[in-house]
Amino acid sequence: MAIRNDQGIVLRGYPFGESHRVVVLLSPTHGKLRTVAKGVRKTKSRFGGRLEPLTHVDLVLYEGRNLDTITQVSILNAFPHLRNDLDRVLAAGTMIEVVDTVVQEDEPSQRMFLLLQSGLTVLDHGPAHPDLVTSFLLKAAAIIGVAPALDNCAGCGGTEGLRWFSFGSGGSLCQTCRTPGSYALRAGLVPYLAGVASADLHRLPQADESFSREGLGVAKRFVEYHLERQLQTLTVMP
Repeated sequence: MAIRNDQGIVLRGYPFGESHRVVVLLSPTHGKLRTVAKGVRKTKSRFGGRLEPLTHVDLVLYEGRNLDTITQVSILNAFPHLRNDLDRVLAAGTMIEVVDTVVQEDEPSQRMFLLLQSGLTVLDHGPAHPDLVTSFLLKAAAIIGVAPALDNCAGCGGTEGLRWFSFGSGGSLCQTCRTPGSYALRAGLVPYLAGVASADLHRLPQADESFSREGLGVAKRFVEYHLERQLQTLTVMP
């Protein structure tokens, strides 16, 4: 048993015993952390609201056999502004849900941590860009190794006639490589998605309303196909 320092973004929490709480965090060095905050559900808890979801915290942990115990916690960034807007909270919830699903325990997750931190920072600075969640989903897919082919045909590697899309085949397809179950995308949507996927979250290109909603639908269904589960937060997003 030892004491160590770590940091993480709180993903969620749930009651543990009469007064404790299990806090699940994303750590850049340890992946998903399941920790216990003892006595945190008491009104006089010294931790107060420092372990709420969507909070970036610095931790001192006492390593346990099953769960590490939080002995000290300080807030690095509470992202206070995003919490005052329902649309931004829902967008942040989708990011948290994806991360919580794909990140494993005891596996370094530096890239996913930085992606989530970037996404929350953008949301904290202003209203959500119409393509922010789409870009986050596509970037998360790339980190876990299932990024859809958007610049080239997933079948032959060609760059022309990418009008078809298949979740199982790995993304966009040309007419020759079209597979059963693939479906036609509106002209221009594939390059639009490619631009959204490659752009920094802080500098997304100007949104095209005619493509944004459809693009989010494609990204959502692609990620859900590879995660083999439905993203619940997205079902309530406008």
